[in-house]
Amino acid sequence: MAVVLALACALVWGAADFCGGLAARRAAAFAVVATSHAVGLLLLLALLPWLGGDPRAADLAWGAGAGVAGGAGLALFYRALARGVMSVVAPVTAVTTAAVPVIAGLASGERLGAGPAVGIAVALVAVALVSAQGGLSSLRAPRATSVGPALVAGTVFGLFFILLDRTGEDAGLSPLIGSRIVSVALVVGLALAVGRSLSIPRPTLPVVVAAGIGDVSAGALFLLATQAGGPLAITGVLASLYPVSTVVLAQVVLRERLVATQAAGLAAAGVAVVLITLPA
Repeated sequence: MAVVLALACALVWGAADFCGGLAARRAAAFAVVATSHAVGLLLLLALLPWLGGDPRAADLAWGAGAGVAGGAGLALFYRALARGVMSVVAPVTAVTTAAVPVIAGLASGERLGAGPAVGIAVALVAVALVSAQGGLSSLRAPRATSVGPALVAGTVFGLFFILLDRTGEDAGLSPLIGSRIVSVALVVGLALAVGRSLSIPRPTLPVVVAAGIGDVSAGALFLLATQAGGPLAITGVLASLYPVSTVVLAQVVLRERLVATQAAGLAAAGVAVVLITLPA
C-alpha cells in the first residue's frame, strides 16, 4: 500500500507542478506559490474534522519544520533557476531531492533487498534523465555556479520528505496544517521582502487553485505512505518521480517535444518501479 500511495503522490505532485508552471507564465512565481499553498491550507482545514487524526505536539512540530523546508526549498530553487542553467538546475535538484531521503533511510537502519536497491539506483537515473530538458549534453559539463545552488535546493526539498516521515502513524493529516501555515507565511514574507507582487490575474486563478489542491493532495498521499509503514528510502524516491507526470502532461497538453534523453528517463522510471516493488 505504501508503494501505491507514494506513486500516486508522484503522479499528483507532477500534475500540480505542471499547473503551477502554467500559472507562473502569467503571474509572479511567489504569488503562485503563496496562493496555491493558501488554497491547500483552506482545503486541509475543511477536512480536518474527518482526517485530522490524533496528533501529538511533536507531529505538529515536524509538520511545521517540513513547511520551512518546503517554502525555503522553493525560494532556493527559483533563485537557482534565475542564476543558473535551467537544464542543469532541474535534474540536479530532482536527483538530490530523491537521494536525500534514500540516504537518510539507509542511515537510520532500513534494509532493502537486491531488487529494490537496484530499483532505487535506476530511479535516481530516471529522475535525472526525465528532468534534463536540454538533453544528455546538458549533464556532461555542468557549471559549478548552477550545481551548487541546485544541490542546496534539492537537499532542502529532500528534508521535506524526511521531516514528514518523522510524524506518528496516528497523526492523520494534521502535520500538513502546520506545514502549510509556515510555508505560506515564509513565501509571503520573502515576496514582500524582495518587492514581488502577490496578485494573480483572474483568468489564471483556476489553474493556481488546481495547483494548490494537487500539491496538498500529494503531500497528504506521501504522509499516508509513511504512516502505512513504507521505508523512507523507497517512498522518498518514488515520490521524487514527479517530473515524469509533469513531462507527460507537457507532451499531451502543450505538445512539447520529448527529447531522447527524457524518453529514456520515462522508460527507466517504469523499470525502477517494477524493481522497487519486487519482494525483498
